[in-house]
Amino acid sequence: MGYKNTPMSTVKPSEGKEALFSPEVKAEIDKWIAKYPEGWQQSAVMAALRIVQDENGGSLTRELMDKVAAYLDMPPIAVYEVGTFYSMYEHKAVGKHKVCVCTNVSCMINGSDKIVDHLEKKLGVKMGEATEDGKYGLKEVECLGACGGAPMFQIGNKYYENLTPELVDTILSGLE
Repeated sequence: MGYKNTPMSTVKPSEGKEALFSPEVKAEIDKWIAKYPEGWQQSAVMAALRIVQDENGGSLTRELMDKVAAYLDMPPIAVYEVGTFYSMYEHKAVGKHKVCVCTNVSCMINGSDKIVDHLEKKLGVKMGEATEDGKYGLKEVECLGACGGAPMFQIGNKYYENLTPELVDTILSGLE
């Protein structure tokens, strides 16, 4: 028994893959598939889930994960495992601006609890909820790897560090 240089699991290739996604989504997923050796298309699962999630307004459904599985010739359970394990995948609406607040050790020691309290009061929602207007969603995350700038949060792809309640207000007022 030893390491086998073969994909971990595949299923019989699906028919009708052309109809699963729009041409733009397929092209973007195919760029990621092309980064891996022939037969290793399942390695693009994380990128495919992100692309499909973005196309769906920021969240995944079981049906979308099933389509990703079919497109990548993977068992659906393998896609569910990825889609439900990582915190960057959402399974319900999270608002136009998803505010991911780190509450791990460095951020906690440096006052992330005050940032969370301020955000919840300002936006009128608790962690894991989105505002009624759909503009903001709050999400607690385990660690974003920016301990030197704690407390911090992420909105979209941008990190905001050394947060204070006043800085949070300035950041939120600058969003569309």
